[in-house]
Amino acid sequence: MIRRRDLLAAAAATTTGPAFAAGAPGVVRVKLSARLGEVLLELRGDKAPATTANFLRYVDERRMDKAVFYRRSLPPGAEAFDYGVIQGGLQNNPAWVLPPVRHEPTSRTGLKHKDGAISMGRRAPGTATSDFFICAGEQAYLDADPAAKGDNLGFACFGYVIEGMETVHKILAQPVSPTAGVGAMKGEMLRSPLPITARRA
Repeated sequence: MIRRRDLLAAAAATTTGPAFAAGAPGVVRVKLSARLGEVLLELRGDKAPATTANFLRYVDERRMDKAVFYRRSLPPGAEAFDYGVIQGGLQNNPAWVLPPVRHEPTSRTGLKHKDGAISMGRRAPGTATSDFFICAGEQAYLDADPAAKGDNLGFACFGYVIEGMETVHKILAQPVSPTAGVGAMKGEMLRSPLPITARRA
């Protein structure tokens, strides 16, 4: 099973800065397009307003068009491509990343890491910028767990795939470099990253 620390290691920028503030959007659809297909997202601005507004700013300012899907993470020994995560974003590119957004834990939003969830990569709470991941399969261990010790705030889920999980599975099946990546990410970086185009649908 993919460990929580593996995703923590793949978080977005660690730079400090004010959280992105914007009016709360409602439910918004965004289409991500890549060479292997399209993914239609329904973002829950009514539940996770700061995280959704942050993502929409990357979309509306065409910053996300500079992003790629660059990582896939599968359980050890997996032979099917129906469980894991794919990760995309700007990988801390200083020319395009925006200031970090405040963390919205699942314990507050009620949005869980079920099949098709889109969520933000991070290190410490409040460090997420552009990098996001999409879950294939239910992954409740990524939710906030107030009873756990240490960093128990989980990741900020802010919407779900409503069409295109077959594209997610195709990306999960892409070959990876055995040497690229650092720490928990080693062996999980796509050999050929997939450029992303993102538009409101």
